[in-house]
Amino acid sequence: MTNAKTPRPSRPKSGPSAKGRPSKAVGNNRPIKGKPASPKDEAITYQRVEAAPVSDKKERIAKVIARAGLCSRRDAERWIAEGRVKLDGKVLDSPAIVVGPENTIVVDGEPLPQPERARIWKYHKPKGQITAARDPEGRPTVFDNLPKDLPRLQPVGRLDYNSEGLLLFTNDGEIKRKMELPATGWTRRYRVRVHGTVEDQHIKALAEGMTIDGIHYAPIEAAISNQAKSNAWMTMSLQEGKNRELRRVCEHLGLVVNRLIRVSYGPFQLGEIPEGGIVELPYKLVRDQLGLPKEVPVEAPVKTGKGGKPLKTGKPGQGRKDTGKPGNAASAKGSGRPVSKPISKQGKPDTRKTTKSAPRNKRP
Repeated sequence: MTNAKTPRPSRPKSGPSAKGRPSKAVGNNRPIKGKPASPKDEAITYQRVEAAPVSDKKERIAKVIARAGLCSRRDAERWIAEGRVKLDGKVLDSPAIVVGPENTIVVDGEPLPQPERARIWKYHKPKGQITAARDPEGRPTVFDNLPKDLPRLQPVGRLDYNSEGLLLFTNDGEIKRKMELPATGWTRRYRVRVHGTVEDQHIKALAEGMTIDGIHYAPIEAAISNQAKSNAWMTMSLQEGKNRELRRVCEHLGLVVNRLIRVSYGPFQLGEIPEGGIVELPYKLVRDQLGLPKEVPVEAPVKTGKGGKPLKTGKPGQGRKDTGKPGNAASAKGSGRPVSKPISKQGKPDTRKTTKSAPRNKRP
């Protein structure tokens, strides 16, 4: 009698479980733990941001220097005033000039480098950092603990000192500006914990928008995630990012924000990046979301010989070629030179004859 093996239960496929919980996504873009997103959130599509195409149009010289990654526009204007920039061999004293591809720009005696392709990083900003390159009050900034080998980065939008979560960085000022515009239509999503009891009237007031101290705030989509005795968690979404907007509208409704976490910015999710960690997004993802052009492969330079004629090179994967040098067995054959015999371990010529091994009998 044979013992039948008990079949192992198959693992459930990815997708909603019986309790309606979504499965975890794969990679660095996995959502953080919390209340699952609603089907309405899953179906949202985002408008692509068109990158500025490479053209022959003229631009202000400070903008061109900043795009090369040397400094900001403001610093570029200061460098020009200090006489550190030359245009076509002449020292500039005013930034009020436009340049094109035909102009030659030199900064501190070095030619202006070509701008690299647009890149985007995701950073998990912890609480207690200011989104600025430097702070007059000496507080920690988001740039203090970044790796030193990164290029000059610019934050996309801002998170205030006590906020945390997803903060995007880019090396392209034009991409930064377009991603920040409300006209882009990208939604910023937050998990917000407030002190107090959230009522339906609060949700309705947020959805209608409001004006506080002469400043109008656009409608905010909000939903209650969890209501405790003294605190409540909400998910809040908006398409513009005015200074301390969520904190001010909640305070206007009698709710005090004691924790604010940004979980997404447009199509980019915070995922499971550890606090203080930074991850660069794949260029294919950045290209698809921002409408960037495909990278043009750089061809290897052609080697030339005398008279400027290109040298013939072998194809990849071929073996060693005949160099015609002494000691090369391939070059010695047919050249009239003796072929050197192999040397044994004792230092004497190895006179043993090599025999071919008999073929193994194949199984029927």
